[in-house]
Amino acid sequence: MAPTHDDELLLPPSPDSELDALRDLVSSTFLNHDPALVQIRAGALFARLKALNRAANHATRAHKQATADARHEMDQTHLTLQNLLYEKRHLEREIEKCRRFASIYQDIPVHSLEEFTQLAPEEARTEEVLADEHQLMLNRLSFELSERQRLDQKRKELIKEKEALLKESKTKAATMESVKAHIDGLLKSALEAQKKVNDLVQSNPLPPATGPSTPAPS
Repeated sequence: MAPTHDDELLLPPSPDSELDALRDLVSSTFLNHDPALVQIRAGALFARLKALNRAANHATRAHKQATADARHEMDQTHLTLQNLLYEKRHLEREIEKCRRFASIYQDIPVHSLEEFTQLAPEEARTEEVLADEHQLMLNRLSFELSERQRLDQKRKELIKEKEALLKESKTKAATMESVKAHIDGLLKSALEAQKKVNDLVQSNPLPPATGPSTPAPS
């Protein structure tokens, strides 16, 4: 069975027992033992120590790698957290800007809510709309736009009607001026004719009237 990652992180056993055994081999206790057996025993202990040393080195490398991995993961988590905090602050600033933003509609005189509920189409002032502040404002602005468009169209029609009346009035005034000028011309002609008649009469007076003749006395 292959060793797992957790097995690699386990520290090898302590070499104290092997070191104690080696000390015993060089002590006076083994002076009378067969040197060959002592050498074999010592070789086995050294082999065991080398194996423990390799295991310790391997465990040290595994722990260093695990520490590096953990540090990298922690750095990544910290970086992610910093990014999230930056994004949070950015969103908070944007939200505050939106809250402080003074839209032009706030300065536009619109129909009061009471007027809106009386004049607006029924589908624009349902209970659901009246309960939704945002949708209500949108509907009020839409109604205000349609009303202003309607009034503007009415204004244009009145302007056209006014212009037509002014044009008609000017035409009538021109006609009256023409008639007045014609009448003035006729009157002038009549006066001139009357003057000529008067002049003619004065230059050619009528003879004095004579009475009836008286018969002579006989």
